[in-house]
Amino acid sequence: MHRSAPRLSRILACAAVPVMLVVAGCSSDDGKKNADSSASASAKPTAPTVEPAKFGELPDPCKAIAKKTISSLVPKAKVKGGTPGKSSDVSARAGCSWNGLDDNGVKGSQYRWLDVGFTRFESDPSLGSGAKRATDDYTKQVAKAEATEGAKKLSTAAVDGIGEQASAVTYALTKTSEDFNYATVVARTGNVVVTLTYNGAGYAGAKTPSASDILKGAEKAAKEAVASVATANTSAPDDTTGTKAPATGKTSAKPTAKSSTKTSAKTKS
Repeated sequence: MHRSAPRLSRILACAAVPVMLVVAGCSSDDGKKNADSSASASAKPTAPTVEPAKFGELPDPCKAIAKKTISSLVPKAKVKGGTPGKSSDVSARAGCSWNGLDDNGVKGSQYRWLDVGFTRFESDPSLGSGAKRATDDYTKQVAKAEATEGAKKLSTAAVDGIGEQASAVTYALTKTSEDFNYATVVARTGNVVVTLTYNGAGYAGAKTPSASDILKGAEKAAKEAVASVATANTSAPDDTTGTKAPATGKTSAKPTAKSSTKTSAKTKS
């Protein structure tokens, strides 16, 4: 009986060794998991990045189209400088319009109306890049022109050479008992959408302007309007360094000693 007691103690001691090792192993795994969890919690998620907006400014809409072009498209314009549209933020949305009636008495009169609008989109991580947002708006503006109520002979075609993408929507419309021909050109340049509408009609028996002439005029004006966006975002080049710098006004020249003497002499006389 006395001999079996030490033997039993040795058996129990050996049996306890694997149990301790298992417990130690589990404790080691738990520590690693806790460390991984802490590292994951401390790592902050990175914010999505979007391409920066290409243009940060809009041009003066009433100066976006050359005066010569306005004179040819809108003869006898009521306001030669154009009528600016209302906007709460001209850096994001701006517009201008011109209208005029060329009265030829018994030979009839010609009416013309021209309107240009600019919309600029900022890049936003939650909404997308300025270019993408402008592309979405471009599609909406084309669809809006195509949905003009009462439009007849509706036609839509892509236009080359105006911005990065452009479409022209042409149609005929009867209002104030006269037949009008319309052309709306929607163009996108970078993150800016330009929407230009030009229309005309003949009054008192005068002939309605042709659809092709109205479209040609709209495309010419739209091309100038799109080009003005890039101009508004480009500084004047420095003559000496070739770098771009804001234009500065002329400084007054200092009078020479000779001219100062003459001025004093005249004052005394």
